[in-house]
Amino acid sequence: MYDYDICVVGGLGHVGFPLGLAFANAGKRVVLYDIDQNKIDMLASGTIPFKEEGAQQILNQVYGKNLYATPDIESISKSRFVIIIIGTPVDEYLNPKYTSFINFFNGIIDYLKDGQHVILRSTVYPQTTEKVYKFLKESGKNVRVSYCPERIAQGIALKEFRTLPQIVSSFDDDALDEVKSLFLAIADEVVPLSPLEAELAKLFTNTWRYISFATSNQFYQIAEQNGVDFYKIHHAVTYNYPRLKGFAGAGLTAGPCLHKDTMQLAAFSNNSFFLGHAAMLINEGLPNFIVQTIKQRNKMNDKTIGILGMTFKGDIDDNRDSLSYKLKKICSIEAKSVVCSDPYLDDPEFISQSDLIDRSDIIIIAAPHRRYAQADLPPCKIVVDIWNMFGKGTYFTTT
Repeated sequence: MYDYDICVVGGLGHVGFPLGLAFANAGKRVVLYDIDQNKIDMLASGTIPFKEEGAQQILNQVYGKNLYATPDIESISKSRFVIIIIGTPVDEYLNPKYTSFINFFNGIIDYLKDGQHVILRSTVYPQTTEKVYKFLKESGKNVRVSYCPERIAQGIALKEFRTLPQIVSSFDDDALDEVKSLFLAIADEVVPLSPLEAELAKLFTNTWRYISFATSNQFYQIAEQNGVDFYKIHHAVTYNYPRLKGFAGAGLTAGPCLHKDTMQLAAFSNNSFFLGHAAMLINEGLPNFIVQTIKQRNKMNDKTIGILGMTFKGDIDDNRDSLSYKLKKICSIEAKSVVCSDPYLDDPEFISQSDLIDRSDIIIIAAPHRRYAQADLPPCKIVVDIWNMFGKGTYFTTT
């Protein structure tokens, strides 16, 4: 009945592409539906669209055999399972935009056929899966609907599919059995929940991480304000002490998920989630704290500031919602000039790492790319190393 086992809608994004690769590598016949023709052309030429560990080798093995990419929306109709990699966005007031999700389904509903199984994969506002299920049923579509959230770390998704249990959920036992069987093709374990439980599990996961990072960033600020080394304290309390094993270091906490998902959970709790709002203020306020700390120690208006790392985390090529840009904006107000560099981003305004180090009076390590730890820093450079990559604390002058 179907040309493909799986159609991944949004299949060339950071969630959809590794998922499609994993299923194709497991022997499923997969089509990646995406409107980004440039990325489709890249795949056709044998090039992965972004940095993902192990992706190039798998792509070389499966593309054109049981993995395909297309801008043709009719590929949805030709697939047994339709996996939707479209999450619920938030508006400028940090409230979920549920209507945009329904508008998306209005756009594809004519391509859904009776007997298909629709799987929501990205973060959705709680109870969205049930609303989609009812919407499709009321529209006369006899399709199954499930929610199976992704929990992978960007850049190592293919590895984590093999090592992490997959959460699956649906509205009846037969549909649940189908998604269990599907995801067991790429994972050793699945964990079944109800759709609402699975939606909250996804939000709890990202919000827990966001709050954990905010705790570290608040501790960092307390230490900095009192003139002591946060990382010496961090080492002391985590060294051979298992109860603080999960105590992260400080750093810019951003990206397209953690902040957004925390705000969705806040909205779902009728904006009584004060812990989540506090975490947002701490994490989003860290760039300003860094600049204010520099100002307390040095004049900035006659200095060139160099920002190393513009992605939202280390060793990836994704700058979505990166706080490095917020840091750049604040520095541009306070400093004589600001220069930026990132080895993973192609931006004509960026300069090379060596040029940045040479031109800058103050160097801020904004993203913890591993290569920065080996940077050759000449004498008399002020370095703000919130990640402690050089092991000298978060603020030092080179000798």
